[in-house]
Amino acid sequence: MAEPLLELRGLRKSFGGLAVTDDVSLTVVPGEIHALIGPNGAGKTTLIHQISGTLAPDAGAVIFAGRDVTRLPLAKRARLGLARSFQITSIVPSFSALENVALAVQARRGSSFRFFRPAGREAALNDEAMAALAELGLDRRAGLPAAALSHGEKRQLELAIALAMRPRLLLLDEPLAGTGAEEAERLVRILTALKARYAILLVEHDMQAVFALADRISVLAQGRVIASGRPDEIRADAAVRSAYLGDEDLPEAA
Repeated sequence: MAEPLLELRGLRKSFGGLAVTDDVSLTVVPGEIHALIGPNGAGKTTLIHQISGTLAPDAGAVIFAGRDVTRLPLAKRARLGLARSFQITSIVPSFSALENVALAVQARRGSSFRFFRPAGREAALNDEAMAALAELGLDRRAGLPAAALSHGEKRQLELAIALAMRPRLLLLDEPLAGTGAEEAERLVRILTALKARYAILLVEHDMQAVFALADRISVLAQGRVIASGRPDEIRADAAVRSAYLGDEDLPEAA
């Protein structure tokens, strides 16, 4: 296996007396989708907060591209190529899809936000923003206000915003949430294509999508990783079925 791009070493986070993440260790290597699954309350979102830099762990380390980034703020992690999408990305509904992505390009370049002069009107930013939209199949929707996009298209726009940050690793928190079958299938195809260029840590409740996309899966339960391995290994793991999957008839891995 290749050297990890992201490595978590014994991350712990408690609120009061409750351990929400408890000695979590895992890796993500270039060119893979590593899915993180588990029941509600397992600690998945708290873990993503610690990786992205919005929440400091009580103990442990976050190593990204060989560098300890545990105490770096979110913005500095993003500049190193660690991009989070779908929960903290903010779409401006009245701005066009192009303007929303151009704002991300502007932020990456270190420019200040000037909402009286939307970034999408600056020609220097447009080409990059349009390229990100085209990669997500939204170039024909570039001029529409974000509010006019379908739910699935908004998910695609959020991902285009993340790509505009030129990431090396994408943290995707439930990208398929609220999408219909057709939109979910489109996002699965997009994510499959993207993993050739980006490492992806995926939090997702849609098991059909997880088993279609993931190269490896880690299962969280009560803040701890109870299993980590290939999809076929996770499907066969008795502890995983007992803690999370029950008797669910899981899809075959792609």
